[in-house]
Amino acid sequence: MVERKRVVGSKQGGMSLTGLILVLMVLGAFALLAIKIVPSFLEYRAVHDGIVRAKAAGGSIVEMQQSFDKFAEVNDVEAIRGRDLVISHDGASPEISFAYEKRIPLTERATLVITYDGTTDPSGVVAAKADGAD
Repeated sequence: MVERKRVVGSKQGGMSLTGLILVLMVLGAFALLAIKIVPSFLEYRAVHDGIVRAKAAGGSIVEMQQSFDKFAEVNDVEAIRGRDLVISHDGASPEISFAYEKRIPLTERATLVITYDGTTDPSGVVAAKADGAD
């Protein structure tokens, strides 16, 4: 006589359809947020690269602003212009700083506000623009 072993049924593990839908919804929300934020961050990096190049080009304040404007035009930077830069001559070489806010609409009533700033100053201190100066 052949003996049969009785296997106790093991419960299969896995994700339910509802769980899968919820995970996909959360991932979709993060992907949508990333799609809206990444271009803003890339523009910030382009602005920072632009001030480094404008400083390297040297010259007067107006020449550095024009150099930045040319760079911004080529790299599709719309958040800031050369006239918005703060250029200070505290040391031997000029230092260029910038600061701006980027508003990213998420829904009809919700907006994400990101504050960007940067400088060529090795100390990392962003110079403030004088009141009334454009």
